[in-house]
Parts: sequence; structure tokens; C-alpha cells
Amino acid sequence: MCPSGTSLRREMAPNSQFRQAFDVLDTDRDGKISREDLRRFYGDGVDEDVIGTMISVADQNKNGYVEYDEFERVLDCNMKKKKNSGKIGVLEDAFRVMDRDGDGKVSVEDLKFYMKWAGFSASDEDIRAMIRLGGGDLNDGVSFDSFLKILAIDREE
Repeated sequence: MCPSGTSLRREMAPNSQFRQAFDVLDTDRDGKISREDLRRFYGDGVDEDVIGTMISVADQNKNGYVEYDEFERVLDCNMKKKKNSGKIGVLEDAFRVMDRDGDGKVSVEDLKFYMKWAGFSASDEDIRAMIRLGGGDLNDGVSFDSFLKILAIDREE
């Protein structure tokens, strides 16, 4: 069920387009997104009410966590709602977190810092390969659209 109250389609495939985004938010890798995971992802400046709202919007079974199927339902619904405006909500937030200098691009250094901060093991060559995969320049970085390519997510336009 979407937050708007409308039902969504079928059961969702376990390796769908949102898995990588879920794994980024699931910082302790326990298979569910908790308040603590969101605090770690967004940093100390995020308001507790905002975190609570994020959890409650997605937490369909009301257990206090967001499991993958709940996460996918909300994002899928969000993408459909925003299809005409070209926005992809939470992924834009993730991009902004990674774009430390706010220049609209995630550079090699931005991505390297984020990967280390998030606890992901990635060599310098892995980071450069991700930037290249997104079609980015190693000196300039990747834009949001290129970031979506790194995550293998197509905009539905």
C-alpha cells in the first residue's frame, strides 16, 4: 500500500532496482532499516521527528523497522507519483549526502569518503570504476543522472 492509501502491484522481486539503495540505508546490514540506520546515514543534524516520519510512512507491519518489501513499495509509489517531475526522492537525498561540497556532482573523493563512512570496503580503483560506470569524469565526478546509472536504476520517463 502506498502512503496515499492506494494499492500497488504484485510481489516484488528480491533483486529489484531498489536493492542497492536499501543496502546503503541499512548501515548495520541486518536486513531492515532502523531509526539508528537513518541517523547514521543522515548524520547528527537530522530531526528525530523526521526519522520517525520516515519509518512510520514505510513501516506497514508496524514493527518499528522498514524491511525491504516495505521500502520498495514506498519508493515504487514515490517514483510513480513523481514520474512527470523526474524526481526520485530518497535517491536524491542520498546523492546530496554524498555530494559533500554541494556542487551537484559526486567526485571520486566524495564517493571515497562516503563509502568509508558508510562502512563499505572499496579500493581507489573500485571508486574510479564506479565513477566511470556512471559516465563521469574522474576529475569532475558524476551528476545525479549518472549516479542513477551507478545504481543501475532507470528513470521512468
